[in-house]
Amino acid sequence: MPPLAHKNLRSFVEKTWRAEVTPTLVDYIRIPNKSPMFEPEWERLGHMEKAVTMFEAYARGKLKELPGATIEVMRAKGRTPLIVIDAPGRVSGETVLLYGHLDKQPEMTGWAPGKGPWQPVIENDRLYGRGGADDGYAMFGALTALVALEREGVPRARCVTV
Repeated sequence: MPPLAHKNLRSFVEKTWRAEVTPTLVDYIRIPNKSPMFEPEWERLGHMEKAVTMFEAYARGKLKELPGATIEVMRAKGRTPLIVIDAPGRVSGETVLLYGHLDKQPEMTGWAPGKGPWQPVIENDRLYGRGGADDGYAMFGALTALVALEREGVPRARCVTV
């Protein structure tokens, strides 16, 4: 296994996060995609579908850099869609599961002036808004890590991101 080029990895991750991930998370925060537990009309409102479409499009772009990787959006009546990304590995038999979710907690109260759940704000290099931390970043983090390792030629286990 080649030694990790930490500077290259860090540089790639920071550049990707700044140029691609953060702007996408800003758009995602604007979607009031509340968990079905808090929004019984989630299907009719279409916010989940908008989020799934956004995440799927981003992932498809990244899969071009992950040989053999596939993506599938699984749907079951009355259930939120599941995005499954399968990135084959180059080491024997191990599988790593990476998990995130697209639905968000309700708005709640107590937002600082100028901030709100569906109003993304970047302040002091921090992104504020509902869903940017829990758990909207998960797929982006997983794909960024996988592409970074691929670019450095680092062998890894099969990774399934849901």
